[in-house]
Amino acid sequence: MSETLTGAQALIRALELEGVDVIFGVPGGAILPAYDPLLDSPMRHVLARHEQGAGHMASGYAHASGRVGVMMATSGPGATNLITPLQDAHMDSIPVVAITGQVATRSIGNDAFQEAHTWGISMPCTKHNYLVTDPNDIPDVVREAFHLAATGRPGPVLVDLPKDILAGTMTWHRAGELSLPGYRPSVKGHPKQVKAAVDLILHSARPVLYAGGGIIRADAADELRRFAEMANTPTVTTLMARGAIPDSHPLAMGMPGMHGNYAAITAMQKSDLLIAVGARFDDRVTGDTTTFAPEARIIHVDVDPAEIGKVRAVDVPIVGDAKAVLAQLIATMQKALGDGAAPERAEWFATLRGWQEEHPLHYHQEPEGPIQQQYVIEELHRLTGGNAIVVAGVGQHQMWASQFWGFERPRTWVNSGGLGTMGYAVPAAIGAKAAMPEETVFAIDGDGCFQMTMQELITAATEGIPVKIAVMNNESLGMVKQWQNLFYDGRLSAVEFGSAAPDYVKLAEAMGCAGLRAEHPDDVTPALEKALAINDRPVVVEFRCDPGAMVFPMVPAGGSNDAIVLSIEDLA
Repeated sequence: MSETLTGAQALIRALELEGVDVIFGVPGGAILPAYDPLLDSPMRHVLARHEQGAGHMASGYAHASGRVGVMMATSGPGATNLITPLQDAHMDSIPVVAITGQVATRSIGNDAFQEAHTWGISMPCTKHNYLVTDPNDIPDVVREAFHLAATGRPGPVLVDLPKDILAGTMTWHRAGELSLPGYRPSVKGHPKQVKAAVDLILHSARPVLYAGGGIIRADAADELRRFAEMANTPTVTTLMARGAIPDSHPLAMGMPGMHGNYAAITAMQKSDLLIAVGARFDDRVTGDTTTFAPEARIIHVDVDPAEIGKVRAVDVPIVGDAKAVLAQLIATMQKALGDGAAPERAEWFATLRGWQEEHPLHYHQEPEGPIQQQYVIEELHRLTGGNAIVVAGVGQHQMWASQFWGFERPRTWVNSGGLGTMGYAVPAAIGAKAAMPEETVFAIDGDGCFQMTMQELITAATEGIPVKIAVMNNESLGMVKQWQNLFYDGRLSAVEFGSAAPDYVKLAEAMGCAGLRAEHPDDVTPALEKALAINDRPVVVEFRCDPGAMVFPMVPAGGSNDAIVLSIEDLA
């Protein structure tokens, strides 16, 4: 028997059929028809305080769980406020679907109240987008949107729904069979290319396995580790790939790039073969591309063919899913080795260990202070045993968290890599906790980032999402201040907040959270212990940190990876 539904009812049912359990959003006039049937749905709606917050919550949800995150907003400013989280997800290949309201079809193009050209504005920052003009299309559009977001190279998809389409009626039907003839992402790599890659690896003296965020997106961490062990290959993990191989693993070299560790950066630079899997040769990793890894041949595995050869010429290109291609590489390597083992490469490993011993990551915490952010991070790791999802904003605290937290498993590191979005941590932590309620979720944020989206802690308090936030308060935009000190003769312009406001403890309490403060190194451990013991509401812990601390190592922007700055004295 046929069933007549409104477009809004069809939307909610289609979302339920996709397995959606949480929607992060803010209602408004054009999307209002969809909020009425949402009352009768088992799906949870988390009411954000700003649409950008809702978007980052959906991203944090997807980061931590691997499932598609869903954000919802109204037309005009509601939709445009999603552009930053959409671009953020686009650059970091995060699977999210945005549902936006639109003015009625008869009003489109007339500068109607709260009208924006959403599908046009969002086109460059989405994998695909839709303007729905018939309620009957809703089930198929929603199905396609989730398929596109989650497959191939994951990314954001937007569905724009005019108010009259939501209010109109349709005869309910489930989505038909997917028919996307122009969208057929490769899964398995070409066998000849896989064999060529294995041949190169077995004849390489100084290989480096260069693991990118695609490993995390493809759930390929186990395959990465097995392949690294079989090939006996040192492995670096980019900012987006932390946890792809345990940091405690003997083959793990840590993070390369602008603020990576010396051994990881130099290993890539001096290698004779880079095996890039799910990585895009980002400028923060390569530095000056004309001097990057000059002796290295390149194997590049990526599900997105547009990434292969985009930055660096490739010797063996392999288009395919990271998990599937790594499985092929493992099988081909096993066949090639037979009963033998991969080359020992004793000289290469001795060189790498020498670099690690000579130039370890380090800092010094004076007993009387000021508090060093690295100390806070290491203490938090010790107290949790590393068993937490760590979320970071953008800046110095992000780099120190990546450097000094020992990552042992994937999807425990949530941050904004490609876009570098300040204000990401608080809402993303809320999304991660909503996705993984049994996990401890601790955001490590800077005072500059925190002040951009701190209002979303009201969301966390009212929705019962007990995230924990460490505010590393150095009274400034720390990374910008570092650059001004190093490259602008110490002329500090618009980077210092001062100590007058806000009072973070009172602010936290006003938003329904517990507020704590550590002003001396001796306060750090008790404050963290207390924060970890509070689980009935969000917690904000302010750490009064060293305002002059700088992140090292550092490769200056556009500089060569051969010129690693290990301390401020190197720039004197």
